Amino acid sequence: MKSKERAELRAEAHHLDAAVHVGHQGLTPTLISSLDDALRTKELVKVKLAKQADVPAKDAANALALATSSAVVQVIGRTATLYRRNEELKGKPGDLPPWRR
Repeated sequence: MKSKERAELRAEAHHLDAAVHVGHQGLTPTLISSLDDALRTKELVKVKLAKQADVPAKDAANALALATSSAVVQVIGRTATLYRRNEELKGKPGDLPPWRR
């Protein structure tokens, strides 16, 4: 992913709420499945890590990106933003992107 694309996605993600929350149990298969579903339907997803999570935010973001075949857009504090393009969600030119719908 190029830096210009990443910057555009960071700007889009600024207004999003966290769709997936990592709790004290960490990166479970259920959590990865939930994130995979969110990426499939929204493409751009914020993930919030709880204070009790044992994994550093950057490590968790990289592990989640690897497990879901997505890209890490940014990590700020305990919040990570992930992106995975879904060709099936193509809309008409001028339509809102899936994460705004």
